[in-house]
Amino acid sequence: MNGFNNVSKPGIILSLILLIVGSVNAQKKAVNFVEDEKNRKEDVMIDGKLFTSYIYPDDLDKPVLYPIYTAKGSVITRGFPRNPRPGERVDHPHHVGLWFNYGDVNGLDFWNNSYATPADKKDQFGSIRHQKVVKAEGGKDKGTLVVLSNWVDSKNNILLVEETTFVFSGVDNLRTIDRSTKLTAQKVKVVFKDNKEGMMGLRLDRAFEEPSTKPEVFTDANGNPTTVAAMNNEGVNGVYRNSNGFDKGEVWGKRANWVSLSAKKGDEPITVAMIDNKKNVGYPAHWHARTYGLFAVNNLGSKVYVPTDEESIYTLNAGESMVLKYRILLNTGSFLNDESMNKQFADFNK
Repeated sequence: MNGFNNVSKPGIILSLILLIVGSVNAQKKAVNFVEDEKNRKEDVMIDGKLFTSYIYPDDLDKPVLYPIYTAKGSVITRGFPRNPRPGERVDHPHHVGLWFNYGDVNGLDFWNNSYATPADKKDQFGSIRHQKVVKAEGGKDKGTLVVLSNWVDSKNNILLVEETTFVFSGVDNLRTIDRSTKLTAQKVKVVFKDNKEGMMGLRLDRAFEEPSTKPEVFTDANGNPTTVAAMNNEGVNGVYRNSNGFDKGEVWGKRANWVSLSAKKGDEPITVAMIDNKKNVGYPAHWHARTYGLFAVNNLGSKVYVPTDEESIYTLNAGESMVLKYRILLNTGSFLNDESMNKQFADFNK
């Protein structure tokens, strides 16, 4: 005889509903912010633990989220150049944390600018300068951070004003960042030319790279080469996958709704993923996802990835704006499969 027979069915149903509701509520994690003006950062705390920090130090040419941790406390971002770790690659010093910029804005390269840029070349590059935190509001199930920045040339002339809203949340072992960035042209017309160096990028820990046996050379928009050396592959096991079923290095340059990157760091299964939004210009985006640890989504590059595509040139006249929205997922304890990713895409695009 079933042990439930001594309990009324309505009682069972009510108990199950209460159990499920209580469980769902318990899964949601509180988010709060800790301001640190002295060190020019805003810490993002989820469930009482550091998830990431919005940092804007003077020695960076853009504000970034750095470092980024899983719910279990494992760092997923590369340490170099800010906090180098043994065995890391030391290429591309402009790859720091999670950032947003572009390789050709009125002829200026915002993507490749860093402390390593020669002084006599700085006039060819742009910088993004943090202005203020507009809002930092925590809550029991999410936290909202709104920041203002200026996109400037080497003489501090403002091309664009950026207003970015981050919504941070956590449920169980999943961490989510919804990023909405509004770019508004100021006194002059701003032209974004077709360029592969964009837009929202993340440089990852060595575990997320794909094993390699030979050095490779990658060039920026100006044809400047950077050699990415072959290294010891111990613990290196990253695998990309996109919404159209392509895996590994095959995701590079292709259009997709989303791309995920899964790896084990030690014994911890982790998936990092990015999701495009249907309202973004250039949807579905091309993906600038390299097997050496660069993971980026680019809505403005087109022909530069696929020669048969039309050239993409996007213009904002003075006073006009463009909004780009992305979702970033970080799951630990298990890998996110296609079904989970498609559900996330649908949810983000409601």
